[in-house]
Amino acid sequence: MTSNSHFIPGLELSRRFYHEAVRPILDAEYPGLAHSAALIGAGSEVLGFDTTMSADHHWGPRVMLFLAEDDHARLADDIRETLRWRLPYSFMGYPTSYAPPDPADHGTQLLQMVSSGPINHRVDLLTIRGFIRGYLGWDPAARLAPADWLTFPEQKLLSLTAGGVFHDDAGLQAVRERLAYYPRDVWLYRLAAGWTRIGQEEHLMGRAGSVGDEIGSALIGSRLVRDLMRLCFLMERRYAPYPKWFGMAFRRLACSPELAPILHRAQLAATWQEREQHLCAAFQCVAALHNRLGLTDPLPVQATPFFGRPFLVIWGERFAQAICGRITDPEVLAIAQRAVIGGVDQFSDNTDLLSDASRREGLRGLYQSSRA
Repeated sequence: MTSNSHFIPGLELSRRFYHEAVRPILDAEYPGLAHSAALIGAGSEVLGFDTTMSADHHWGPRVMLFLAEDDHARLADDIRETLRWRLPYSFMGYPTSYAPPDPADHGTQLLQMVSSGPINHRVDLLTIRGFIRGYLGWDPAARLAPADWLTFPEQKLLSLTAGGVFHDDAGLQAVRERLAYYPRDVWLYRLAAGWTRIGQEEHLMGRAGSVGDEIGSALIGSRLVRDLMRLCFLMERRYAPYPKWFGMAFRRLACSPELAPILHRAQLAATWQEREQHLCAAFQCVAALHNRLGLTDPLPVQATPFFGRPFLVIWGERFAQAICGRITDPEVLAIAQRAVIGGVDQFSDNTDLLSDASRREGLRGLYQSSRA
C-alpha cells in the first residue's frame, strides 16, 4: 500500500497534504475561495490513535473541504474533478489515489498507486450544515436542547471536536466550540446516571459469586469497571471514545495512574471476594474524585455492607440523588425527575443505534414527558 517505512500520524499527514498539495491548487484555480479545511469525524487518526495497521482501511492522504452552500452547489463537482487531474500521484511516500469501495468489506477503501490518468482522491467537498446533519442528525442552525445533548453519542461528539482544523473561512470551528462539552446541568445529569448504574449493580457482583457463579460475578464486575471509567471521563470533562480506544483514552486521564492498576486487578481477580476488594478500592478513589469536584456536600468514600448482607457497596444512588439535587435547568430537571437513564450511550452500546443519526429523533422521545 505504501513504500514509506516511516509511519506518519494521519492527522499530520492530512495537515501537510492540505497545505502542500491541495491548497496551492485551490489558490491557483479558485483564488479567494472561502473554505474550511479539516480532518474530523470518523477515523482513528482523528483521535490520534492510528498506527501502521490503520492503513488497511480508509487511511491515507485525505482532507475535508467545507464550502458555503452556494459555492458548494456551483463549484464542488468542478473542484473535485480539478483535483483528480492536478493532485500528485503520491504524497510523502503514500499514494493519493484510493481503490473503489470494497462491497465485500463494508465499503473499505485502500490506497492504490497509479501513475497516469486521474486519481480517485479523498478530498471530500462538503458543507458544514450537510456534514453535521448527516453525522449527528442535528442542524447547526438550531438550538441545542438537553434532549439533543443526551441523544448525541459521546463518541461522535469526541470525533467532531478532536482532529484538526487547518484553515477556517467557513466557520467550522465555531460549530465545534458549540459542541465542545456538555452544558453544566446536562453534565450533572450524566454524572447522576453514571452513579445510578453503579448503584443498580454494585451489590450483584458479590451475590452472583456467593452462589458459585464466578463467570456472572466477573461479568458484573467488568460492567462496574466500565461504569467507573465512564464516570472518570465525565469528572474530567472529557468525551469518551468508542470501545476500541476506550482504554487507551482512559490512560490519558489524570486519574488513570492511580485508578487503572486497581481496575486491572479487579478484572483479573479469580474470586468474588478478591474482586470486591479491588472494586471497593476503586469505589473509594472515584468517590474521593467526586468530593474533590465540590458539586455536592462531601459523601462517604468507604464502602459499607448492603443492607446487612455480606457485600460491600459505595451506595451509588446516594451520589446520584445528591447530584440531581444540584440541577437547576428546568428542562434537565424535568428529565431527571423521571428515571435517570442518562445519555444514549449510557444505556446502550449497540453499534447500529449509536452510528445511525436518523434514529436520533426517535430517541429524543425518551426525554420528553408523556404529557408533552
